[in-house]
Amino acid sequence: MIWIIIGTLIVLVGLILVGIATYVGWQLTHPKRKIVDESPEQYGLLKQDITFTSLSDDVALEGWFFQSSSAGVGELAVTVIMSHGYAGTRLEKGLPALALAKSIVDEGYHVLMFDFRNSGNSQGNLTTVGYLEKQDILGAIRWVQEHAPSKICLFGFSMGGSTSLLAAAEESSVSGVITDSAFSQLSPYLRDNLPVWSKLPRFPFTPLILGILPRLIGVNPKQVDALAAVDRIYPRPILFIHSRDDSAIPWSNSEGMWSRHPDAFELWVTQKAGHVGSYQMQPEAYIQRVLAFLSKL
Repeated sequence: MIWIIIGTLIVLVGLILVGIATYVGWQLTHPKRKIVDESPEQYGLLKQDITFTSLSDDVALEGWFFQSSSAGVGELAVTVIMSHGYAGTRLEKGLPALALAKSIVDEGYHVLMFDFRNSGNSQGNLTTVGYLEKQDILGAIRWVQEHAPSKICLFGFSMGGSTSLLAAAEESSVSGVITDSAFSQLSPYLRDNLPVWSKLPRFPFTPLILGILPRLIGVNPKQVDALAAVDRIYPRPILFIHSRDDSAIPWSNSEGMWSRHPDAFELWVTQKAGHVGSYQMQPEAYIQRVLAFLSKL
């Protein structure tokens, strides 16, 4: 009898743990939407509201296009497509992105900002940390090609940075990429850092979530591989920006990608800034780095 009771308790505990892991995994891929509650006019920017679809499906994405009055014409112009981080919006408030966009537009570059699927004002109900979001950036690239033909530089923050690398690896028209606080490979990153996001003990929840979630939402995190993507981007230039004190995504992620091709890639490691915090810590130096990179495209 005692063994039946013990066996029943073990099964119940196992079911509870699986239930918790499933619930938290579902929450991580269905984060609560944040609203787009700032206006470009507050930063002196004139916007064009745009809507385009993700490349692979009919998910409608919302964004803004800022046309620089001092930009070049045709192939002499450059459009910067900015991509936000996980569970954020085009505003990327930690920067804030609109202030950075203003500096870029003032120097003669067009800027496109948009909300990924399941974020801000865009459609969709699933966040996949790069797997499907790559198609969103490819949709933004298509919009630029059709409505504002120019050279294209992708500029992404955290998840948006990693996803920008995935998109650039597939789209040869991208002239260069800037990433801020990007991860290099989703699967090992989650294996090592999932407790940062799940708020659960590493054991037993990290292996449980990573075992359950891909089957639950039909996404293979191993395919979100920015480290492999940089090899396909090379010899096009990439600027990696990362704080040595980033506690969410270790700076070694950017260092590892940069080290694959240091002859064409640049790495700027800052100090004492949090995740995607280098611009806020050193805005003038940050803008100078970005503008110097753009000037060489």
